[in-house]
Amino acid sequence: MSNSFRAILIENEGGKQSVGLAELSRDRLPEADVTVRVACSTLNYKDALAITGKSPVVRKFPMVPGIDFAGTVEDSTSPEFKRGDKVVLNGWGVGEQHWGGLAELARVKSDWLIPLEPAFSFAQAMSIGTAGYTAALCVMALERHGIRPGSGEVLVTGAAGGVGSVATALLAKLGYDVVAVTGRAEESDYLSRLGAKRILPRSLFSEPGKPLAKEQWAGAVDVAGGQVLANVCASMKYRGVVAACGLAAGMSFPATVAPFILRGVTLVGIDSVMCPREERREAWQRLARDLDLHRLDAMTERVSLEDCIPVADRLIAGAVRGRVIVPISID
Repeated sequence: MSNSFRAILIENEGGKQSVGLAELSRDRLPEADVTVRVACSTLNYKDALAITGKSPVVRKFPMVPGIDFAGTVEDSTSPEFKRGDKVVLNGWGVGEQHWGGLAELARVKSDWLIPLEPAFSFAQAMSIGTAGYTAALCVMALERHGIRPGSGEVLVTGAAGGVGSVATALLAKLGYDVVAVTGRAEESDYLSRLGAKRILPRSLFSEPGKPLAKEQWAGAVDVAGGQVLANVCASMKYRGVVAACGLAAGMSFPATVAPFILRGVTLVGIDSVMCPREERREAWQRLARDLDLHRLDAMTERVSLEDCIPVADRLIAGAVRGRVIVPISID
């Protein structure tokens, strides 16, 4: 058992952030009851914000980013997990307040871990990651509020990104008529292969619109927020449901109450970070059952641990399709 491990390390001295690949001593790992040998991690939008310093995601320094990982328990004082167990972690402030998964080792609280679903390899679990698990929570919310495949078209914004890609594939597999929204016209073929029936340009949703627009969508998965979300809500069908899980277009919500009190539209907030474990497990079980795993390769890019830093800039610039996984102790 090596006394050192490699990790992306973010430091901040005097308000100036630096980031690099570091060799760290095992005794620098934070206090917690389970140590995991990370097999595969991911590079998410939030990780890219942390690495680039574009947003104050990191709450304490030094920090190892990485809000996702899958791996094998190496040491545990928890009765829930033993050495050799395969586990997954998503969220819980890891990579923000507690050292995360862009490292060869992670030490975390057992309450934050769930068993890896047998249907998935480590790489497949991370191709899904927080983005895919969030997409599953969105689909579950639509179902919980009565939206079914026969209800009408379901809109997915940011469809070429991580959450949008998995949401499109998952909804299509379940039989929904998916309309994908993207700002990248060159991704139309990719989205069609994921199962989108129609592709619309983001420009249709990014400018201020009417408080109530033509009724079009039975359901929607929105990763954008801002003006996009306002326009989506305005064009929902009577008793339509919007699952909102992101703020890529901003935190503001320049809307009126008209869609909610005149059409009975429901806006459901989706939080994947602190979501209870039972619901997490249900989401992963649904992904194991309902997601076409053959779709994962088309939506996944692999990068090495040392390449996470330059790729983070590409991700922030919106130049990355789908999911980015970081194999660490797997090929």
